Amino acid sequence: MNICEATNLRIHELRRERQLSVYALIYQCGMPASTVKSILRGKSRNPGIVNIKKIAEGLGISIREFFDSDLFNDLDAD
Repeated sequence: MNICEATNLRIHELRRERQLSVYALIYQCGMPASTVKSILRGKSRNPGIVNIKKIAEGLGISIREFFDSDLFNDLDAD
């Protein structure tokens, strides 16, 4: 798994835990819907740390908590 796939899975995992719809997440992040949807669909090859931080904040967690997951262990170089 690469970093983009792990990031996408982590967002979905956290969103489901909080029972947030995609639209609720978009609203809470304050980001353009197209940007969030692109990240969630895996179309964004590099979502950027600033966007990930905004998503983490929209989920009510810190960036450190976002990356505190086994999903980010042993990532492929791609």
